Amino acid sequence: MARKDIFGSVMGPATGVANNQDVSGYAVRGASRSIIQSFEELSKSSVVDLDPALVDTSFVSDRMAGDDEAFQELLVAIRDRGQDSPVLVRPHPEISGRFQTVFGHRRVRVARQLGRPVRAVVKKMGDEDHVIAQGQENAARSDLSFIERTLFAERILKRGHSPDTVKSALALDDTTFSKMRSVTSSIPEQVILAVGAAKGVGRDRWWQLAKLLEHPGAAARATEYVESADFAQPGSDGRFAHLFDYLSGPVKRPPAPSKSQQKSWIPRDKSVRANITDTGKVFTLALKSKEASPFGAFIAGKLDELFEAFRESEIAKKAGD
Repeated sequence: MARKDIFGSVMGPATGVANNQDVSGYAVRGASRSIIQSFEELSKSSVVDLDPALVDTSFVSDRMAGDDEAFQELLVAIRDRGQDSPVLVRPHPEISGRFQTVFGHRRVRVARQLGRPVRAVVKKMGDEDHVIAQGQENAARSDLSFIERTLFAERILKRGHSPDTVKSALALDDTTFSKMRSVTSSIPEQVILAVGAAKGVGRDRWWQLAKLLEHPGAAARATEYVESADFAQPGSDGRFAHLFDYLSGPVKRPPAPSKSQQKSWIPRDKSVRANITDTGKVFTLALKSKEASPFGAFIAGKLDELFEAFRESEIAKKAGD
């Protein structure tokens, strides 16, 4: 899990970027070009040892939780062989004497956990250069999933940076950037975080999920579902599949309220009780008491006579109308 020259991987001819299925060679220009030139300078810069307790995370997160296995592999590699490549930090823009990680967050965590200094290059830079450098380092590695990169892009935008800055930072073409925006505009962040990094789920599947969530009430259903026991799965890829299948299936509507009417009849001497249920299609007469059986038999014996009387009353009613 030891890293090669991190600066070379970011500023090189983008071999890692070209192999990423979500990147299609967004033009390098403007601020992006200036950052690449800065990396050329950084590759020649001095590496210093910093106390990891003085190094804070970036002001915009680029990774979701759930990569404990990969982190442990990195920890073992650095413990056994040392830190091969330095991290990039900048002087903290608000707190004197502290630093802010531009990239290399996990190596800072490892150093902190091992109780060792972290090898770092310190460069003063503004917020826009910071996110471009952070994003370009992300684009040069394949272990960030599409949804992690999408959330990173959305967080950059929410910090007030332009779409061009985001596209430069992550080497995005217009189609991929548009689909990223569709995903974050349709899928609540709460739902995305519940699913997790979903390393095996690419751009098109997330976009299809976003389209499902455009249906009325789908976002509320998804938010409720990710909090249920049915959604809980050990892997984020499995959680994505469960959510997708749930939203793709028919909506389970609550049963229609019953239109049945219920009433009871009791004679003056209270010798019997009749419970009557009428649903419109089924009429039920239930008798209770010691006399229920003989009274029921008496009614049954009178059914022909009662039915004829009913018919005559219906005819008379229609004639009156």
